[in-house]
Amino acid sequence: MTEPRVPRLSVDIVSDVMCPWCIIGWLKFQKVMDHFAGRLDFRVQWHPFELNPDMPPEGEDAAAHVMRKYGISAEQSRANTGRLASIADELGFAFNRGPDFPMRNSFDAQRLLTWAGATEEPEQDGPTGVQTELKLALFEAHFTDNRDVGDTQVLADVAASVGLDRERAAAILGTGEFGDMVRTEEAYWADRNITGVPAFILGGRMLVPGAQDPDVFIRVIENKVLAVTG
Repeated sequence: MTEPRVPRLSVDIVSDVMCPWCIIGWLKFQKVMDHFAGRLDFRVQWHPFELNPDMPPEGEDAAAHVMRKYGISAEQSRANTGRLASIADELGFAFNRGPDFPMRNSFDAQRLLTWAGATEEPEQDGPTGVQTELKLALFEAHFTDNRDVGDTQVLADVAASVGLDRERAAAILGTGEFGDMVRTEEAYWADRNITGVPAFILGGRMLVPGAQDPDVFIRVIENKVLAVTG
């Protein structure tokens, strides 16, 4: 007897590597995929968003940036950082944000991620591919290792660390290649009222904003996906 086909669920994640809640949201969503193992065939794709599109090349001190952008005090900034670090630690990810931790512009990182996504086969094995590997490596480089992911040499090294061609990555970074695709995608999601990240779009139509707890995703999927597919 032929085994029934497992329903496929596309997962589009609009995200910025500069966003701490984006890695937290992803780590929580991994628990969702584990929960539905054998019941759903997930396919994950990442899409660009820039928290700081006007950030200068040298970056900006993260604490000062957050205080200025959100109008909070130094004490509130430290409390927020501590809370983020604690949540990430519980999920197995280390935030090592020192006193001079910088915010960067992520446009070049987004160009590499767009390239990585374009290299993937439509019928890849498993829910994720090299684009997700690169995304997670960039999160780790930025938040754990305090590397400058606005630097083209660092970006090329990170790309190579997940098996991508370093020379090809460096060539992309040395030109404007994939820049138009990034801008087009950013505009596409902005037109769909994605104004903050992370944003998870399930099945191309169900938006789950923010780094929600797994049970939130599970309820949406149970009620909106599996209830329909049976």
